[in-house]
Amino acid sequence: MGNNTKKTPVIFNHSAAIDDFVATAVLLTMPNIDLQGIVVTNADCIATPAMDTSWRVSQFFGIEDIPLTLSNARGWNAFPWEYRADCINMGTIDILKPYSKNDSWPPYPSGEAMMTDLLVKAIDKKDPVTILCTGPVTTITNLVSNDPTLLEGIHEIIWMGGAVDVPGNLDPDTVPAAIANKHAEWNAFWDPFAVSIMFRLFEKVRVFPLDITDQAKITDEFRAQLKAQSEYPFSAFVYQAYELVKDQPFYEMWNTCATVFLSGRTDIYAEPETTPLDIVLWDFEQGWIKRTDNPVLHPQLVYQNFSNSDNFYSYVLEQLKR
Repeated sequence: MGNNTKKTPVIFNHSAAIDDFVATAVLLTMPNIDLQGIVVTNADCIATPAMDTSWRVSQFFGIEDIPLTLSNARGWNAFPWEYRADCINMGTIDILKPYSKNDSWPPYPSGEAMMTDLLVKAIDKKDPVTILCTGPVTTITNLVSNDPTLLEGIHEIIWMGGAVDVPGNLDPDTVPAAIANKHAEWNAFWDPFAVSIMFRLFEKVRVFPLDITDQAKITDEFRAQLKAQSEYPFSAFVYQAYELVKDQPFYEMWNTCATVFLSGRTDIYAEPETTPLDIVLWDFEQGWIKRTDNPVLHPQLVYQNFSNSDNFYSYVLEQLKR
């Protein structure tokens, strides 16, 4: 890729889960991406340790100049504490031990203020940004609901969330069985009302649901290949991160799966289905995302399969050789 190739401006909105930090590593290897800001939503994490770990990660990757902020978004259904505690464990991996927390925090910089500033600048420059969202979409929908003029500053949204033709991931061992329906995925379940707003405001959101992320497991082979190339700092970082969840067979490369799409390697993914989506807002099936023929809802782009999952793993491994 030539030096004169225009880079895609990106805002990364995540919730400080372990795979969010892996996705950060992969995103930073992409020469076509201009990462302009990071917003942490206090969803699958705990705000203070999440921000401390995020700052250590920023120091490790040498990106302290990229704004790191905290959203004020609030959810509907809280993630289980045992999931949220992963952000604490992430901050303790060996490769991050030389780095310290930011002594000027709290208070934390506002994610909403940072995003507003970047979107206004994008509108002025007529160069809208892509938002990569690997957690709940509440931060985004709150922002554009309060100020619809900001919609013009968003080129598209890449979202990891939902489950269409596969089961969701609410676990009756971590939430009461009375609400653990078989269809909802956590990023949608955290705030289904925000997802509903997104489907009504935005057209052709690139949705990466569990249908495709279920094909991106952290396999023993992948882990062994990471370990074998751990002389590279990026690989060592990711290997140590995934070692934290080696005893959790349900853990997937959810967020990395969606992030890799930004590389331009569209050959990795099968063609998406273009279909309007809606989400159940109440009662036992809350958070269930379904296809719909409701004329008020826009068509979205739903990625349900890789064209070749080996290419996905190979791409990630090759990018992490640095």
